[in-house]
Amino acid sequence: MLLAIDAGNTNVVLAVYDGETRRGQWRVATDRERTADDYAVWLLSLMELNGLSRKDISGAIVGTVVPQALFDLRLLCTTYFDCEPMVVGLDLDLGIKIDMDEPATAGADRICNAVAVHKHHGGPAIVIDFGTGTTFDVVDGKGNYRGGVIAPGINLSLEALHNVSAQLPRIAVVRPARVIGGGTVSAMQSGIYWGYVSLIEGLVHRIRDEFGSPMKVIATGGLGPMFADATEVIDLVDPDLTMQGLYEIYRRNKDRGARRAAV
Repeated sequence: MLLAIDAGNTNVVLAVYDGETRRGQWRVATDRERTADDYAVWLLSLMELNGLSRKDISGAIVGTVVPQALFDLRLLCTTYFDCEPMVVGLDLDLGIKIDMDEPATAGADRICNAVAVHKHHGGPAIVIDFGTGTTFDVVDGKGNYRGGVIAPGINLSLEALHNVSAQLPRIAVVRPARVIGGGTVSAMQSGIYWGYVSLIEGLVHRIRDEFGSPMKVIATGGLGPMFADATEVIDLVDPDLTMQGLYEIYRRNKDRGARRAAV
């Protein structure tokens, strides 16, 4: 079985795959000080609840945008699962080209999204990922990753608004019934929600114009469904796009990239 790990700035997501079947998936807040032992205590307990043993794991893959987390995630795999993890990067067979000015700057999550959208949805496409940052990634008809847009994430914007404004409270993301807020909280909710809807619609329109052809739009990330319901520019929601990309990259490289750790 495969242990797939997506380490983002806000959460680390770990999943176990038996072939293409996902046997379990778990999420923990990203903590750059978390050790391999910390991960193991948490993960092994959850695996056991799903009827899984660490002996079931024969390979692992890590995609991370948090360099500080990589050492302990590698150590987790080698110490507790006896396998050296594959790490998402340009040295692997991705099945697509990273066709941008600075390929080395493409984040692992954005690479995984491009790989998955090409395999499962085709292109040309725009992937909107609602994470710590809200990213818009462009994938052409051949599956090549062509770059995109990075905007502040929704929760990041909420925290910034609260932290720098003495009289503005911390609020949750909700869909207000009206654009014009009747009070401070409803006005903030409207600004965040409808402001991001306008951001989505505006950037999709500009990306399509610049790209020069029709493009399907796929949303992923936890807040994807909430925003997909508010605009017609999002064609579908695929919440597992990044993990699907990790699985596909591992599948393409397992014969040369995943090896048992030396004892």
